[in-house]
Amino acid sequence: MSNKIRVGIIGTGSWARYGHIPALQSLQDFEVVALAGRNKEKVEKYAAQFGIGHACGSPEELLANPDIDLAVVLAPTPEHGRLAKAVIAAGKDVYSEWPLSTTTAESEEILALAREKGVKHIVGLQRRFSPSSRYWHDLVRQGTVGKIRAVRMSVGVDAFGEVMPEFAKWALDAANFTEVLSIYGGHFHDMLFHGIGFPEKLMAVSVNQFPVTTIAETGEKVPYSSPNEVMVIGTLAGGGLFSVQLEGGQKHRTGLQIDITGTEGVLRITNARGFENKDDNAIAVMRNGVETFENLPVPAEYASLPVSHLDASSQDVAYLYAAYARDKATGSNKATTFDDALRQHQLIDQITASSAQFFS
Repeated sequence: MSNKIRVGIIGTGSWARYGHIPALQSLQDFEVVALAGRNKEKVEKYAAQFGIGHACGSPEELLANPDIDLAVVLAPTPEHGRLAKAVIAAGKDVYSEWPLSTTTAESEEILALAREKGVKHIVGLQRRFSPSSRYWHDLVRQGTVGKIRAVRMSVGVDAFGEVMPEFAKWALDAANFTEVLSIYGGHFHDMLFHGIGFPEKLMAVSVNQFPVTTIAETGEKVPYSSPNEVMVIGTLAGGGLFSVQLEGGQKHRTGLQIDITGTEGVLRITNARGFENKDDNAIAVMRNGVETFENLPVPAEYASLPVSHLDASSQDVAYLYAAYARDKATGSNKATTFDDALRQHQLIDQITASSAQFFS
């Protein structure tokens, strides 16, 4: 047990219970030793359910525990920045769920603090670590499509629509940075551009098509200003073009669709859902003069962890944790870090500024 990375988790929401705790408990390099949240009764309930030894009534109590090597911040977005700073101050490695904070300036500050303290830092941009993502990234690097000509990605979800549940009401405040562009944009942009290269230039349009949201339980009408439809076009290194469409509030979910066309072929990556995916993304290829897509199963070596009993979205988290464990053991740098978080903040700022200029 002494060789395990001892983990404390701050937050008892569904993502902790669905994603992080099952993923960590499936990995031999980790032990979840403590759980913290605002509601001590709830914390004790979930600690008992998952066999976690310490149930803490506050983040401060958890961070005071000397037996924790890595503290994981899974509280609501407005708390990420404050809690990440507290973990860093305690001298522990820190995993913050994406977004790292609600502003680019604060995320810059948090990154600087982590570097100064010398702690390892991880941000929860886990989609690039799925077996399918690592496989298609390798296919692109190996020249399966040749030189990239164009990339099209569409992400459609039912979240952030005309009706939202009471527990998510806090997300309707634009200052909390919890919206289609920040959440789904951050995750899917990281996965996409890690595989094809980051944009060189872009133009964007973002709009709010549902300016009033109804709270499901009460019927309350709440003004909503954040975008729920975003379109981005731009250029990639080497002359390729890209387009991205993010659409929230769909009544008929379109999920994930990516086409990567090149001089030698086409890759297509699809999933019926944008989140809480039961299965990993499907990959298909068309090349060598063949005029129909052929399915490409992900080779077994890309699914190397004992997590196949989990939904694909939970498996993605496990592969990110495994990357962090390897980084810690070998000095490699594969896990997504606060540097990657800051890059996504800056990309979102660029998209937002471009859209504002479009409408000026």
